[in-house]
Order: sequence, then C-alpha cells, then structure tokens
Amino acid sequence: MTVAARPVFALDDSFARELVGLHEPWQGESVANPSLVIANEALAGELGLDVEALRSNVGIAILAGNDAPAGVTTVAQAYAGHQFGGYSPRLGDGRALLLGEIVSDGDGARRDLHLKGSGRTPFARGGDGRAALGPMLREYVIAEAMHALGIPTTRALTVVATGETILREVEGRVTDVPGAILARVAASHLRVGTFQFAAATDDRDLLERLTAYAIERHAPHAADAANPALALFDHVVEVQASLVAKWMAVGFIHGVLNTDNTTISGETIDYGPCAFIDAYDPATVFSSIDHGGRYAYGNQPAIITWNLARLAESMLPLFDDGTDAAIESATAVLQTFPERFQTAWSAEMHAKLGLDADAPGGDDIIGDLLSLMAEQRVDYTMCLRALSSVVQGNVEPARSLFAAPDAFDAWATRWSDHVGDDRAAVADRMDRANPIYIPRNHIVEEVLTAASWGDRQALDELLDAVTHPFAQRPGLERFAQPAPSGDADGYRTFCGT
Repeated sequence: MTVAARPVFALDDSFARELVGLHEPWQGESVANPSLVIANEALAGELGLDVEALRSNVGIAILAGNDAPAGVTTVAQAYAGHQFGGYSPRLGDGRALLLGEIVSDGDGARRDLHLKGSGRTPFARGGDGRAALGPMLREYVIAEAMHALGIPTTRALTVVATGETILREVEGRVTDVPGAILARVAASHLRVGTFQFAAATDDRDLLERLTAYAIERHAPHAADAANPALALFDHVVEVQASLVAKWMAVGFIHGVLNTDNTTISGETIDYGPCAFIDAYDPATVFSSIDHGGRYAYGNQPAIITWNLARLAESMLPLFDDGTDAAIESATAVLQTFPERFQTAWSAEMHAKLGLDADAPGGDDIIGDLLSLMAEQRVDYTMCLRALSSVVQGNVEPARSLFAAPDAFDAWATRWSDHVGDDRAAVADRMDRANPIYIPRNHIVEEVLTAASWGDRQALDELLDAVTHPFAQRPGLERFAQPAPSGDADGYRTFCGT
C-alpha cells in the first residue's frame, strides 16, 4: 500500500532515547563523491517517502552518511553474540549506523532506517567500516526476492556508491572494489545478541528497559500477560519457528546464523553468505567461512533453537526471581519450538504439493519426495514447480528431472490420489505457492559482477524476475534454470566484509 509522501527524513529516535547503554552516539564518515545506484521505489511508497527527495543531493548526503537527519541522535548499536558457537561479548555495529525510525501515520508502527558501510564506529574491531558495492547489491536483490516470496525480511531502501574503492579479498586475492552504503529498513534491529549484551552488563534496569521496548514494538499483547517477559520470549519462539519454516520451504540458506543475526521481530536479517539450494541436499553449505557445516541448510531449525536458548539465558532474571523456576519456565516454552516449526513447515509443504492441510499421510508423502530428490540430486525449485503440470496430466516436466524416473512415477501415483478433484484449481494454487524464479546463485554472481562495474541492465532484469516470482513470463527463461551441470559444485558465498 502506498501512502502520502512525507518529508524525506522525518525520523524519531526512540531507541536512542530509551535504551541508553545499548548504543554509542555516532555519525557516519564523509565520502567525497556519493551517487545513488538504486532506490527501492516500491518500498519508499509503502513508507510514505518521497522518492525524488531520496534522489536529491540532500537525500543522497544523508543516505551516504555525510549528513545526519535533523532532530535525531544517530547511533551505533551495541550487541554481543555467539558466532559459530563462540561467544563475543562486544560486537555491535562496526560499520553501521541507526539513523532513526520511520513512524507510520496510520498505526504508529516503527521501521528502523539503518546504514551499512557508513564508516568505522567504536565497535569496528579493526575493520575499515566500509562495504563493497557487490555485497550491498546482493542484499538488495535477495531481500526483495524474499519479500516477494512472502518471507519476513529486512529490506533495502537504497544503495549509494561512495565514489571510493576499498580493499577486499575476491576469489583468493586482495583487490580494489567499488565502495557502497546500503540503507536498510527493518521492523527493528533488536537481536538475540542485543539481549545477550544487556544481560552481560548485570544491569537489571537495562534488561528490563530493553524487554519493555521490545514488547512495545513487537509483542504488545505480551504487556498484558501475567509474565510479560516470558510472553515476549514465547512470541519470539513463535515468529522464529514460522520464519525458519518459510526458509526451508523455499530452499533458502542463511549461511551465518549467529545469535547477532537472529531478530526478535522474526525478520530475516543480514544477507552475507546466503544462497538458495539447487540440487536438494540437507547438508548443503555455501558459506566460505562455515567450514564445519554448522549452518547447513538442514541444520537451520536446530540452530535457531540453540540461539533461542541463548535468548532465554539472557532473560532468565525476568522470568522468575528463582533460578530453578525461571529455567523451568523458559524450558517449557523453548520445548514448543520443534512442534511449532514442524506445524508451520508442514503447512508450507502441503500447500506446495497441492495437499489439503488434513490430507492423510501428507507428511509421509512430502518426506518421500524429498528423499527421492536428495537421492537423485534433483533441482528443488524446478521439481516443486513442475508438479502442477503433473496434476494437469503432463508428467514429463517433473519426470525428466529424475535420472531414475520409475521411483518418481511410483511416488506420483500415490501422491495423485491425495490431490483434490478440481485439478485446474489445485494446479493454480500450487503455482502460487511454488516460485519459478529465485535468485539463482550463478546468475546472482554474474549480475553483481557486471553491476559493480557499471552495467545495470542484467541487475534490472534479475530484479524484475525475482520480485514477481510466481508468474511465468516469456524472455525470463534463463532465470528459471539451474547452473550448467557441474558449475554449482564447489560454489561458495562470502560475507563481503
């Protein structure tokens, strides 16, 4: 929904005002020659922002970190986090800046406006504070694709080129790459790591203020609960179970599921080494830094459970004054995650296979198909999309994906008996649940390389495809195809830092 435009940066700063102790007041480092690379006109319209004002010199100066919006305190947020299982007590926004919050004129909902790549902060930990254009465009593309797929996500408002080059490792060698700054919009940037940082201060008042702030922004119903903090924790467990179920249903791998990348809001955040699986394999890992496969595709539900346990540990003093009682309460809530995840994932997959929610044996049918796909290394997205053709009597698009199709034939016969009689309607519903276009890894790399050096045409074409992922259109055939045989083997993604 587009709303009436407001002044380009009429922001509030409730986080800065109410959560002293969880940030450092800071400003971005100036860059000499900023220029707008891309602006998200659809998102700007939803937020009531004036797109032309974003493109103005004043707008670009703020989006580049050269100027601060009037009337607010810009801050670098503090948080801790477990990174690949190891605890870091002080992480925070090392190269980012919270400009403030856009407040909806309708319901008063807040959306953070946050810069990424705006220079060193007190949390920089030796980094240069900058970001490369390629990874910032990657976050823009993947976030918009996720939004179009119906998955809760942070979104990119703009990418601004800094006019400078920075040093980054590319394919094993250090080289100059164009610098850029991403403006990111989020329901908030509160993370599990934010609570870990607050808890580590041993300042109960800070932890209580953070909890009250999170409740107000993300779980207002919890304020009226008998135990508001526990109700907030329950809410976070619920939204994270739903989020990860959606990731799994579309074949998305986050790649770096540290506790500082797990939001309280239930939005996907930080599109560094993320990717979508090609051939279905739960053990798939793309991240170059995930040497042990901790964040493999199939591990994501368990990792989120682990991260939520760290949130519970941080909030224990607010659950009950007695440690044993607090642990018991937290454990009871945390133990609901597997069932919540399974329920959400099952619903997603039933829809993708055209099965009614109460279809007898539905989960077994789904599991058997996934086992077949894993055994024969079948492309996940293509197979699920092709099933709607099977429903309408054309078996070949799906069958041809299997090297040994007899096993698929047997499965399809059993599955077909559970699909409704109105096959055209079922196929239509399936096509609205199974995308034909996702950000294919090999195409993303090609597009970002070209766009980093000024060629925007392929980027625009990719965005057009992935922001309308369910409707097949002529001229976009290459965006529906996996990488050529063998090219996907050994594919790696990088954080871009």
